[in-house]
Amino acid sequence: MSKINDTVRSSRKIVLKIGSNVLADESGKLDSGIIADITSQVAELTAAGKQILIVSSGAGISGATAAGLLSRRGDMNYKQALCAVGQVELMLAYKKCFARHGKIVGQILLTRDNFTDANSRLHIRNTLFTLLDEGCVPIINENDSVSVEEISLGDNDSLAAHTANLWNADLLVLMSDIDGIFDKPPKDNADAKLIAEVHDIDALEKSVVTGGASSYGTGGMASKIEAAKTIAEFGTPMLLLNGKTPGILTDIAAGREAGTIVTNEGAEGRPR
Repeated sequence: MSKINDTVRSSRKIVLKIGSNVLADESGKLDSGIIADITSQVAELTAAGKQILIVSSGAGISGATAAGLLSRRGDMNYKQALCAVGQVELMLAYKKCFARHGKIVGQILLTRDNFTDANSRLHIRNTLFTLLDEGCVPIINENDSVSVEEISLGDNDSLAAHTANLWNADLLVLMSDIDGIFDKPPKDNADAKLIAEVHDIDALEKSVVTGGASSYGTGGMASKIEAAKTIAEFGTPMLLLNGKTPGILTDIAAGREAGTIVTNEGAEGRPR
């Protein structure tokens, strides 16, 4: 059994972050088939005793899909308006797919300020625990319609990392549209090699060539490395997977290896 398989199998509390690139089809529209596949996997893993909290991007592409617009204007007001429309569409898609498995979803919209205020953090934790205790699936997203600073940063990688720390998660899974962390951007380099295990995040940051974001997402490899640093403070591992691969989560839980696991085992983690 590999380090990846062992970590997934032993983790009970999992934060699953789903990027915009995963949820968008080739034309940039919201891919309902991908959502159906991921929700099916989440339902299977929760039935096996795991607690899974979802941090989902995709409000922007959902808004563009609903409005029939694939070429989005660049100004902030337009982006925020699309996110306001798209958040409704995105949650409806999750609600429909989870309902097939008898699951109810709960939406939580957050900004950076929510993690810096102690009272706010307490209420977020209480809401998360209550939703999970009642068998609901919490779905968190950046409150893009009111948050100016974060709408262009990290595609929710940072949000997912802070949520993992807040919830004291056992594992953070980042679903992207690549198979894991490579020694160079794989879309531009045919000789790029997958790094299956990372045990030193600082060394990784120095050695890996970080690629930029695609047209449908804002989170490049740099934001994922920052997310790994954030959760390393609590000794939490991070797993980077290709969310477009059907059944990838349940495959890993069943012993089939995929992706990159980041453990930072050499660092001193804070008490859990």
